[in-house]
Amino acid sequence: MVKADDFLFRGLDKMGNTTNAVGSNVTAVNVNQLPGLNTLVVIEGSLLVGFVTSNTDNKLFTKRLEKGDVFVFPEGLIHFQQNVGNSYAVAIAALSSQNPGVITIADAVFGSNPDISDDILAKAFQIDKKLIDEIKSKF
Repeated sequence: MVKADDFLFRGLDKMGNTTNAVGSNVTAVNVNQLPGLNTLVVIEGSLLVGFVTSNTDNKLFTKRLEKGDVFVFPEGLIHFQQNVGNSYAVAIAALSSQNPGVITIADAVFGSNPDISDDILAKAFQIDKKLIDEIKSKF
């Protein structure tokens, strides 16, 4: 069974063994360790990260990351990251596109131009149209 640890690599904050003929070490994090291309590397702080698989499973995979950890977000899946530490968090994202862009789901759904019909959103979220209007007013 697939689990969140399958998308995690720990150790980029650890110094490698450089007592060799060339005096260097490479810590490889590639498809041999992580079969995905969209990765997040934590440089400082602590992040809670996760993603949700596609319909119909909609399974949530989540992990707390610390400095030096790497996590894979499978391409095209909804994902998140949240600072859960007591200070700033810094991370580097490596994506599989030269210009991947960002889509913030709430902005795209409730702040689209032109608006997505209240009827469509009310049915999709199974809530009252008044609540849809209230949510849209924030975007």
